[in-house]
Amino acid sequence: MTKAMMAGIKGALLALAASAALVACGGGGDGGAATAPTPAPGPGTGTLRVALTDAPACGFDQVNVTVERVRVHASMTANDNDGGWTDLVMNPARKIDLLTLQNGVLMELGQTALPAGTYTQIRLVLSPNGSGSPANSVKPTGGSETPMDTPSAMQSGLKLINGFTVQAGQLTDVVIDFDACKSIVTRGNGTYGLKPVMQMIPRSLTAITGYVEAGVAGVTVSAQKNGLVLRSTQPNANGQFVLAPVDPAKGPYDVVFTAAGRTTSVITAVPVALDQATTVSAAGNAVTMPISTTGVVSGKLLPAGAQSTGSVRAMQSVGAAPLVEVAHMNVNPSTGDYSFTLPLAPPRLLTHASGNLVINPLPFVAQAASAGKYKLEGLATGYQTKLGGELTLGAAALTGQDISLIPAP
Repeated sequence: MTKAMMAGIKGALLALAASAALVACGGGGDGGAATAPTPAPGPGTGTLRVALTDAPACGFDQVNVTVERVRVHASMTANDNDGGWTDLVMNPARKIDLLTLQNGVLMELGQTALPAGTYTQIRLVLSPNGSGSPANSVKPTGGSETPMDTPSAMQSGLKLINGFTVQAGQLTDVVIDFDACKSIVTRGNGTYGLKPVMQMIPRSLTAITGYVEAGVAGVTVSAQKNGLVLRSTQPNANGQFVLAPVDPAKGPYDVVFTAAGRTTSVITAVPVALDQATTVSAAGNAVTMPISTTGVVSGKLLPAGAQSTGSVRAMQSVGAAPLVEVAHMNVNPSTGDYSFTLPLAPPRLLTHASGNLVINPLPFVAQAASAGKYKLEGLATGYQTKLGGELTLGAAALTGQDISLIPAP
């Protein structure tokens, strides 16, 4: 391994350690905000610490949410007025631009004492939009700040059901990953709504790092498992990316590189180890993003009842990776319309190996059998997810590809 590669790994780990130490000044709209004082743990109690991170947002310069509190309960069925909640209060409420929380950056929300035990429900409570500057908003690229409607459920909190255990006398760390790209619904009348897509992941220094060709607009790098995106980010101006934290228990991962009008590339079988960074490409042999011709596929998500929460994913087989997500969009909530512009060039595959890091260019292999071939997956709250058959895209737009969902049992 070269000195440059070692320096890159060390730098990524240092960056992650620094991000984990960030407090309220780490990028929110009111960076000086402070949380309520942390209760001192007593006998039989531990401490829960909560941070927020983000995946990329598509076509936006800002995605702002204002967090009032984080609520925690042992029961996954507890209602907002039930007893037994513990609240971590932001005082005052904290306006956070989610797009500042990429490439391993975390926003600390605070910590609180909790009785030792297992907890299964955590809620993120947002402030409502009022008069004056909106509490929750987006700024489209090249546009101005626009209010973002939030679900009525924000009064009781955006709910996550995921278990974690607090040990007596110990610190338990969790990270809320708020996927801004998948959470924004663009309506036909030019307004925006929030359809929160979040997951809770354990905090660690486990990471996947590397470099992608600099200067290409809109590159997204994602860590996927069986076609599910578990972490994603966008590289910095130098092409460096950090996927962190990633859950070591869910590895190995497929690392997928996508951008509009560019060939999809996949590095498969990327191993991860607790509190270590796995490097998949070095600065001297960054992942290239070759230009590709594109094809269009469009249609509607049906029935009408699925459209308000519906989304569609474009999936592709890439050699040893049976399916990876190449693109995602929330459908028009009024009409159910969706449309993808997807690369037609054969996607490229590389199986991860440390020896590849010294090969320039990286030895990707084009998967000719998958050129222009995609499967579309429709999903919506309260409906069964549906993965369609393989479609072949070409120069002519492929229209009328409607996806009909059936209610979940």
